Amino acid sequence: MPLVSVVMPVYNSAATLGSAVRSVLTQTHSDLELLVTDDQSCDGSMDLLREFARQDERVLPERAPEQGGAGRARNLAIERARGDYVAFLDSDDMWLPEKTEKQLVFAAQATAPLTFTSYFKMDADYAGESTDWVPNGRVVRAREHVDYHAMLVRDHIGALTAMYDRGVLGTRLMPEMRKRQDYALWLSIMRDGADARGLAEPLAVYRAHQAGSLSSNKLSLVQYNWSLYREHEHLSVPRATRALAGAVWQSLRNSRI
Repeated sequence: MPLVSVVMPVYNSAATLGSAVRSVLTQTHSDLELLVTDDQSCDGSMDLLREFARQDERVLPERAPEQGGAGRARNLAIERARGDYVAFLDSDDMWLPEKTEKQLVFAAQATAPLTFTSYFKMDADYAGESTDWVPNGRVVRAREHVDYHAMLVRDHIGALTAMYDRGVLGTRLMPEMRKRQDYALWLSIMRDGADARGLAEPLAVYRAHQAGSLSSNKLSLVQYNWSLYREHEHLSVPRATRALAGAVWQSLRNSRI
C-alpha cells in the first residue's frame, strides 16, 4: 500500500482545524502521514495539533521558525515527506472518507502523476464533519484532462484535491511567490511534460470565504496572472497577452453563471 504524505499549512485555524485533521485520520486508506506546519499561530492551533499527535502517531506537526506564509509552510512540510504520493489539504477544508483510496486507484488506472477530483463548495460557516457528510451545496466539477495550455488560462485544479506521484515527479516544492503558489506548482509540473487527470466524483469539501468585490477580484486576476506569466513562466509578451485575455474572459464568463 502506498504511503501518502498529506501537507497542511496552519495559521490561527483552531476553529476549523479539528474537522480538517479528523477528515484525514478517518480515511479508508489509512497508510498516510499528516505533515502540518504551524505558521506561528497565536490562537492555540499548535496545542490542538500536539493533542492530535499524542493520540495518533501519523500526525506530525512542526512550528515554522518564522512566519512565512502558506507557501513556505507547505514547502517545510513537503521537505519532511516520506510518502510515495504528496497530497494537499488546507486547515479549513475537509476530505470525504474514501478520497485517498479512490484517488490512488484512479491515479494508477489513469497512469497520471498529477491527479485531482471534483469537490463540494460550501459557505465558510459550514460546521459539519466529513464522516457524517450529506452531499449538498454546489459541486465544482473536475475536468477529465488538463494540459499546460489549458492551465495557463485557468487554474482547473482545486488544491484541496490535488495529489502528485513522487516516484515519477520527484519531490516538487512550491515556487516562492506571495500567493497562489499551488497554481504555480501545477504549471511547473505540466510545463515539464506531465498532464493532469481529474476524477469526476466530488471527494472533498471546500469552505468558500468572502474574497472582496467582483471588480477588485478581476483587477487582482490581471495583476497576478501577468506577473505569473512573465516572471514565473517566462512567456513572451505576445503569448502572455493571449493567455491573460483568455483568463479574463473565463473569469467574466464564470461570474455570469
